[in-house]
Amino acid sequence: MEKTVNQKAWFLILPVLLLVAFSAVIPLMTVVNYSVQDTFGNNQFFWAGLEWFEEMLRSERMWDALGRQLMFSAIILAIQVPLGVFIALNMPKSGFWSSFCLVMMSLPLLIPWNVVGTIWQIFGRVDIGLLGYTLDALGISYNYTQNTFAAWVTIIVMDVWHWTSLVALLAFAGLKSIPDAYYQAAKIDQASRWAIFRYIELPKMMGVLMIAILLRFMDSFMIYTEPFVVTGGGPGNATTLLSIDLVKMALGQFDLGPAAAFSIMYYLVILLISYVFYTVMTNLDKKGG
Repeated sequence: MEKTVNQKAWFLILPVLLLVAFSAVIPLMTVVNYSVQDTFGNNQFFWAGLEWFEEMLRSERMWDALGRQLMFSAIILAIQVPLGVFIALNMPKSGFWSSFCLVMMSLPLLIPWNVVGTIWQIFGRVDIGLLGYTLDALGISYNYTQNTFAAWVTIIVMDVWHWTSLVALLAFAGLKSIPDAYYQAAKIDQASRWAIFRYIELPKMMGVLMIAILLRFMDSFMIYTEPFVVTGGGPGNATTLLSIDLVKMALGQFDLGPAAAFSIMYYLVILLISYVFYTVMTNLDKKGG
């Protein structure tokens, strides 16, 4: 008997496909169009081929921004993942205080990105900010608008404050999924705290930690609003990350061709590194299983 196939279900996902095409595919194609053309105004375009891509590959400016971006993401992951796991391990597992901690941990995640930048911009000012004023009163030189080290510390601490909660909440969810029988067996065997973490808790958290690492890498690699509001990419170009440099090129200098090529290369780098992260972590998860 021949099986009947009903294709009407495609009409149910048609609105989603149209929405994705409008919000993602069409803008991407527009950027691709700009990346292979040049313009002298009056909406007149001339074919440029791969000229802008070659220019960007030879640009020290882009490579410097990429180096700063990779360093920022590496520092963020090195701090937030261990800190998030540590917080999750020390949170109450049930009761009122567990709910209270979950709510408090969620609060930074609810604050809009531009507001986070504004908070830390004011917080770090020497004249009116609590942090800047306190450090200055203690005799510690701190000025994130003039000192490169202070600027980097500010945007890193700001991002750790804003997003460590995400890692902690995901790790806490992984810990909550561990049956009590595992802990009872470990208690009977008189396992040490490190052994419990190494052989029970960490393997059970690996799945959610993979998601946390992937999300935090992508977010930190694409970060723009917070550091731009706080430092504007300064002092000099010290905190000019890839996204900030791209916006300066596109809107500040109005170099649409190079900026379009830059944005496509930026997108491909994120896609490639995310794919490598995902592949490596998936293979590790399979080996662990």
